[in-house]
This record gives sequence, C-alpha cells and structure tokens, in this order.
Amino acid sequence: MKERTGLTMRIGLSFWGFLGSGVLDTPDGGRFWRRPIVDELLALGHDVVLLQNDRDRLEAGDVLPYRWHSGLPPVDVLFCEWRWPLPGRNTTPCGTEGHTCDLHRQTDLLVHYTITSGTPTVIWDTDRQLPADSPLHDRGNVIVCEPGLAPPAGITSLVHPVPDKLLDDAGPEALAAVHRSLPLIYVGNQYNRDEEFDAFFAPAAARFPHRVAGKWTQIERWPHVNFTGRCPFPEVQHLHRAALATVLLNPARYSRVGHVSQRLFEAALAGCLPITPDVIAGAEVFTPPVLHVRDGCEVIDRVEWALGIAGSKEHADLIGACLSHLEPFRLSAWTARLIQLIESLIHTTGAA
Repeated sequence: MKERTGLTMRIGLSFWGFLGSGVLDTPDGGRFWRRPIVDELLALGHDVVLLQNDRDRLEAGDVLPYRWHSGLPPVDVLFCEWRWPLPGRNTTPCGTEGHTCDLHRQTDLLVHYTITSGTPTVIWDTDRQLPADSPLHDRGNVIVCEPGLAPPAGITSLVHPVPDKLLDDAGPEALAAVHRSLPLIYVGNQYNRDEEFDAFFAPAAARFPHRVAGKWTQIERWPHVNFTGRCPFPEVQHLHRAALATVLLNPARYSRVGHVSQRLFEAALAGCLPITPDVIAGAEVFTPPVLHVRDGCEVIDRVEWALGIAGSKEHADLIGACLSHLEPFRLSAWTARLIQLIESLIHTTGAA
C-alpha cells in the first residue's frame, strides 16, 4: 500500500492520447508514462477523473478501468497536458472531417475551472507550445511546468518520469548479455529534428547497419538511411532491445532547456546505449559523460567502441551507469513533486 500524501484530492486530468497501446498512427510518446502516473495517483488515494475523450475505447477498442467524464464534475485541481492549435485538425469546426476536439475541450475546461471557478491548475507543457505571453502565466491559481531541467523564468521544471518498477527490474548484466542484431537505431518521429539528424545520426548510419522507426516524411536528403515507418507502441521496447546504441535527437527548443523525451528511458531500460549530443543542456544529468558527443564522427567512434565491448563486464557497467542516471526521474519522486506543487497552489489560493 502506498503511503498517502497529506491531502486526498479529486484530480481532473486532461490529456489527448492513450493510456494503453493505442493505435499505430499516433506520435503519442506519453503512453510510456501516462498510465503509470494515473495508477500512482490512484494508489496514493486520490480520485482521478479523465476529462478528455476515452480514446483507448473509441479508437483502440481497449476498455480500461478508469473514470472518464465528458461534463464538468467537481474537482479540487485541474492537471492539463497542454494542447495547442494544429491547423486543419483541432482548429476546424466540430464535426468537420478530420476534426479532433481536444483544443475545444481544453478551452472549456480552462474557462470553467481555471478562470471562472479559480480552481488550482497545473499546466504541463510537454511540447513547449504555450505562448510566453499567454495570460495563464499571470494567474495566481496556475503553475506552468515543462519537462526541461532549466526552463525559462516563470516556468517550473517537472521532468518526464520513469516507472519505479521498470527501473528496479532492469539488470545491467542480463541486458549486456542480450544478442543485439543492430549496432544503431532511432525510434521516434521527424518533427523538427532534421538538423540534429544530419549532424549526429546520418554520418553513423552511413557506416553501420541501422534502422529508423517512426514518421519521417521528408527523407530525400538521406538516401542511405533505412527508414521503416511507424511501429506499434509495444514494439518500441523490442526495437531498443535489439540494438546496441541509439542517439538522443532533440528539437533545438528542447535541447536548450535540458528537455529529453521518454526515448532516453525506453533505450536505457532496454540496455540500448543512449549516445547524447552535448548540445543538450544538462547532458551530464541524463547520461554518463563517456556517451556524450560533439558531432557525427564522435557518434561513429562511440558505436565502434560499443561494438568492441558488447557483452563484456565493461558493457554491463556502462549500462548500469546509464540506469543510475535515471534515478532522479523515478515516478515516485515525480508524483511527490506534483503533489507538492498542487498543495502549494491550494494553500496559496485558499482552495482547501
């Protein structure tokens, strides 16, 4: 039984994605940590109600044991994974072909809870899309968070979490002993990563067998790269487990604030060495310095070195060091941090 926090709260959670495996045609990386977050909050005794569409049931046919609500139920706090305008998709009129109602629903939730009722609200801007001049920044009942280690002034750091059990169950020796058929892999989508791909991954792809799994639509400049398209979410772990190394590729807006995605966790937990461009602020927090690189030539050097130590004690020790770097990102610590932020809002606003 989890130790309960001081307050038992009704938490309204707004997100646009899946708790389970979902469907193939989605970039939803939150599937790695979202369901564990909900489970952790429930285990701590909080009442969690999900305020967007049940996409697991409607799109993937998965009936999951959680509570959804399409109205405006009483909540003590609103927690939003931030949604932003996507022209032609969530900016079109309701009922239009291809329309998704995530943005309209988020607006309704913010108007009702945050603005009209003064409900304590945590906005988790996981893609760094909330405008700097948004009036939400100035509301006393709102805390805006980002996953970066060093977000801009006025933004609170709330990093992506890694489930405790996955970290506890990862064994460096067993992972080092796994046969890995590919020297190099990248799992993830193209979005704003062309410059980093050119600088760090493409040179190594010309030297080693590799695979790039994800949605990459503009690929003409890399005819030598093996792009294989999107893969089902459950396959991500298997892909990393079959590869010796990956490269953490960030959009520049992530790197400058020390923000890495769940790909770090997926790779390290599978024993796939996360080679880390040193342009990522706080790289030393995420991975061992020996895996940091300045350019594509150094990526090649690291992959060649990894091939030489594969299966050895040195390899196991390196995987162990990668896993040790994940300790600060444990979900249990993340949840305690979230509750601390919520309780500070409740105290400040007098909403208790």
